[in-house]
Amino acid sequence: RRGVRLALGSAAAVVGGGVGLGCYVASSDWLSASASLFSLGGGVVRAETAPPAELARTDEDASAVSRSVDDDVGKFSWRLLGSLLLPDLHLLLAAVVASVAAALLNVQIPVGISQVVDSVMRLQGADWDQLKTVMGPALRLLGVYAAQSGVTFAYISLLGCVGENLAARLRRRLMATLLTQDVAFFDRHRSAELLSRLSGDVQDFKSAFKSAVSQGLRNATQTVGSLGYLVAMSPRLSAFFLLYIPLVVAVGLGLGSMLRALSKRAAAQQAAANAVAHEALTQMRSVKAFGMEAEELRLYEGQVEEAAALARRLALGIGLFQALSNLAVNGVVLTVLCGGGVCIGRGELTAGELTAYLVGVQTAMRSAANLSPLFGHAIKGATAGGRVFRLLDSRPCIEIDRGRPGLLTELAAPVSAGQDLVRLENVRFAYPGRPDAVVLDGVSLTVPSGCVVAVCGRSGAGKSTVTQLLTRFYDPTDGRVLLAGRDLRSYDPGWVRDRLVGLIPQEPALFCATIRENIRYGRPEATDAEVEAAARLAQAHKFIKAFPRGYDTHVGERGLAVSGGQKQRIAIARALLKDPKLLILDEATSALDSESERLVQAALQQAMQGRTVIVIAHRLSTIESADYVVVMGNGRVLEASALAIFRV
Repeated sequence: RRGVRLALGSAAAVVGGGVGLGCYVASSDWLSASASLFSLGGGVVRAETAPPAELARTDEDASAVSRSVDDDVGKFSWRLLGSLLLPDLHLLLAAVVASVAAALLNVQIPVGISQVVDSVMRLQGADWDQLKTVMGPALRLLGVYAAQSGVTFAYISLLGCVGENLAARLRRRLMATLLTQDVAFFDRHRSAELLSRLSGDVQDFKSAFKSAVSQGLRNATQTVGSLGYLVAMSPRLSAFFLLYIPLVVAVGLGLGSMLRALSKRAAAQQAAANAVAHEALTQMRSVKAFGMEAEELRLYEGQVEEAAALARRLALGIGLFQALSNLAVNGVVLTVLCGGGVCIGRGELTAGELTAYLVGVQTAMRSAANLSPLFGHAIKGATAGGRVFRLLDSRPCIEIDRGRPGLLTELAAPVSAGQDLVRLENVRFAYPGRPDAVVLDGVSLTVPSGCVVAVCGRSGAGKSTVTQLLTRFYDPTDGRVLLAGRDLRSYDPGWVRDRLVGLIPQEPALFCATIRENIRYGRPEATDAEVEAAARLAQAHKFIKAFPRGYDTHVGERGLAVSGGQKQRIAIARALLKDPKLLILDEATSALDSESERLVQAALQQAMQGRTVIVIAHRLSTIESADYVVVMGNGRVLEASALAIFRV
């Protein structure tokens, strides 16, 4: 009877987490074991804010976006993963060995607990000789604890290093791949999608990799080892335990699946609410201009209330699931205690063995339950990795080869005035995303060196598309674009953009940096004096110096800290800094007010001196200074001036 009472007391200490012989694991571990059963059904879906382009204002739009993202799945590549892990292979192997060692040591802990408990029960007094019989098992158990802590530190830290190195290597390689893609690639892929691959997918892949290596190996080893230990200790108790677990798992799968479906609905609804808020906040000027603050608030409140209602239902379901899980786990504990007490009374178990058995049951249940979410994490990580690997396998149609021999010296000497610098011969073109919509249909024209050519026409006539071909953002579907008599496709596109063409678009893109850094973007090795010289040429030096910090003034996100005219002149300075032979102005003043247009036009007149310039325009003030005018319509050249120097 004394043995039974001590065994039950020791076992209760294990379950309750009290400080004593059975305090191997606190009661929170029992709770975590039962809570992790929830993951059998997939767990809760987090309601995160999607990237801006992924947000949708309605549930239907959100579902469409979700389907498009889910369909964008690539094939997982073990070969590529191996190449990424190769530099850290020694660290990975060490982490695997440490993880398995930690699991094996965990399995040994119940044995040590059993020896300590049995030694305590044999005590007949408090003299030193009898206490020494307890000290030996206690010190051995302490040694196991210390060793287990040491290898746990080793595998977590080593695997952390491997995972972070893997993520950094993958992000660098992905970013390098994206930067080498042609413009057509970015027509097919949204920027939000690519950012999601670069950040979210890499993070998911890294987390899944670390979980699979550390938790997968450790929990699988602990589960198998603990079950073997339990069967060897008491086959009778183990038979009940092994029959009871499948029932608990089946119930967990059913309830967990129901909660996961509800969780998905709650997450989708929260995303819809986030979409409404995002759209209102990013379009605040329009909201205020039309006095729609109250309407936006009403719409947002409706979405939030619906999300909250779903979240409340989800919370009730999780609470019910947790209560049932705790009841099931505690039922196992109670049954083992009662059955173990009977076995002690029959002399089949000692008090220490019962305590060790309870610890083993706890370890097996916790380890098995922790394995279940790993399957979901592994699938999620492999899917995320497949999407990233698909992008890594992308190859541009227009490849940049800055090391291509002979081309950097091409056109080193300026083409003499009157010679043809650029020629389009019967060019046909349709954008890759719309192959049936012909944008240029048999366009032929010639641009003499040193001339200013204005290309005008209605919207959709194909004017800006001509500039896309001249910068080799795209290649013609048919026909040829010639540069100094040579097919533009024979030149390295990187050299064409670095050394030949300077493009000033209608909406220039400034980076969130200083004015100096934005201008120097055109030629990173330029000196401060060269940067200021380009700014003077672009009529920008005066207003830049008027800022308190001058050239070190930050322009803000997308250049919002400067006016439209100032932004355009900074862009002109950036283009002029690399001294392009061909300057392309794609409606560079169409979005400006009259005063800003006058200032920018003055800067352009200065910039066009001594250069070959193609001006895409529809305002008379822009084309009146041109040497030649080409009129386009419906993808064709309709008319050309100046004695047909542009041969149509």
